[in-house]
This record gives sequence, structure tokens and C-alpha cells, in this order.
Amino acid sequence: MLVECKGFLFDLDGTLVDSLPVVERAWIGWAQGRGINPAEVLDFIHGKQAITSLRHFMSGASEAEIQAEFLALEQIEANDTDGVSALPGAVALLDRLNSLSIPWAIVTSGSVPVASARRAAGHLPVPEVFITCEQVKHGKPQPDAYLLGAERLGLAPADCIVVEDAPAGILSGLAAGCQVIAVNAPADTPKLDQVDLVLSSLEQINVEVTTNGARVVRVG
Repeated sequence: MLVECKGFLFDLDGTLVDSLPVVERAWIGWAQGRGINPAEVLDFIHGKQAITSLRHFMSGASEAEIQAEFLALEQIEANDTDGVSALPGAVALLDRLNSLSIPWAIVTSGSVPVASARRAAGHLPVPEVFITCEQVKHGKPQPDAYLLGAERLGLAPADCIVVEDAPAGILSGLAAGCQVIAVNAPADTPKLDQVDLVLSSLEQINVEVTTNGARVVRVG
């Protein structure tokens, strides 16, 4: 199958890097410390900004209390990269895009310290555009992050392919008007039938530049 685009917008956690062990360690510890069912927390957090999850589970707390929890949790996650690794095909795909001079960005719900630590732990190339939670008012599943990523690449959203694993991120990419490739997304992801491609691995993506200058994603 072929999909044409001018640039790529990649989620980070669960898409380019496997950070699940770190995420679960941090949030399970946080949940247990507050007497909240860890399973309930893990079911909610994926793909969302940490501050969004904290506001959800700390309803009634002051914003100052929530911000203090965010900073403490951010420090834990930024300092713990044990087990973080690039997912299969991630480094090769990004290197391929760089070799073809195809623009790409990382668009994550993580903060600068957390996202930077995980990118480095996964030995991923440094993106020219790196969108983190500090840069957008409304996180995924709202479209803001992917709209900003496309803007920073100098591209229309429709000319970008969003590559995502989490339901919140997939909904964000669709809401932004981007093409979307879902990789290892849960089968019950809302609107999964509306994405352009559903894949099990980044290794299935082969990017080429055609004679007319189009960037073509070949799958398989």
C-alpha cells in the first residue's frame, strides 16, 4: 500500500521508544503512595500529558499541589531510563528520513526533561522539531500538538503523516487533519477504522522519494 506525504510527525513513547517499564514504575509508585488503584491509573495515562492525568486523579486539590506533584513525578521519570530502548525499526526509519532530507518531528505529551532523557536512552537521532507538553495548552487527544508540529515543519497538516500507538495520540492526529499510521494500537482504539494504515511495527514502513518529488510510504 502507498501513502504520499511531505513530512512525518512521530509520537515518542510506545511509538519510537519502549518506555513502558519506566512509565509503569513511576505511576504505580505514585498511585500506591496516594491509595489509588494502580490499574485504574495505568488505564488512563497513556498518550496523555502527565499534568492531565494528575488533574484527573487529584480532583479537588489546588493547582499548586498538582504542580508540585508534577515536578516530583517529572524528576523521577527523567532520572529513570532503565529499560528504555528504541522500538524495532525506529532508528533505521529516522536515519532513512534524514538521508532523504524528509522533514520529521517528535511530538510527545512528555516534558522536555522526560522526553529528552528517553530520546537519548533510545539512541534516536535528534529531531529538528521537538514538540513537548510545555509548548501546547491542550494536550492529546486535542489536535494542538500535531498542529504545532506541522506548523514548525512548515507543512500543512494534510501533508503530514502522524505515527502513533496510543488512542489519545491517534485521535489527536485525526483531529489535526493529518494522515495517521497506527502502530501497535489497541484493537479497541476509537476511530481506528479512520486511520490510513494500521501496522504492527515500524519495520513495515519503507520511505522513498519518487521522480516527481513525492515522499511515498510503502508498506510490506
